[in-house]
Amino acid sequence: MSNKFEKKIVISVSGAAEVGHCGPEVLNVAKEIGREIARQGAILSTGATSGFPNFSAQGYKEAEGLFSLGLSPASDPNEHSNIYLLPLDSCDVTIFTGFGFPLRDIMLVKSSDAMIVGCGRIGTIHEFTVAWESNMPIGILEGGWATDEVIRDIIRNSNRTNTKVVFDSNPKRLVEKLIEMVKENKKRVEMGDSDMISELKAKA
Repeated sequence: MSNKFEKKIVISVSGAAEVGHCGPEVLNVAKEIGREIARQGAILSTGATSGFPNFSAQGYKEAEGLFSLGLSPASDPNEHSNIYLLPLDSCDVTIFTGFGFPLRDIMLVKSSDAMIVGCGRIGTIHEFTVAWESNMPIGILEGGWATDEVIRDIIRNSNRTNTKVVFDSNPKRLVEKLIEMVKENKKRVEMGDSDMISELKAKA
């Protein structure tokens, strides 16, 4: 019997708030990412924003996901809606960080076990680099946009490697890979795997 108190895996979704450059399939693909996170029993977190993350949150709700969390850059609901012009109904719970976009991005990453990167802009690249530096599993969703190729170029020119970054165009496979990687990380931490320390040092 599974332990009902077992910590659930949290997968954050990063992507553009404005998706005009993302191509016609972005809505369905983003929703399918949310549905797969729900189907595979994980919690969804987003930056409580519009666009790609919001579409994912909609798909997550449609698939009756366990719980979704939004981390807003705003300090209260009024600022969230009227200054940042962001939706209030995208997630089950919204935390108003009051930190603006840059620090909100860091909180989003640090509160997650893994991250999925969809079609994005500069804020998405920021979240990707924070996740990279945090040594967490990152899934890059390939599609009819340039973000996956931009990230490939960043990796090629970074003079560093990272085995925790995976690319896939299939939402189901991408979520499966991330969950497997999160579970493997958890096992290694519990076993006191000294190789993880060496890996972190090599990334510095």
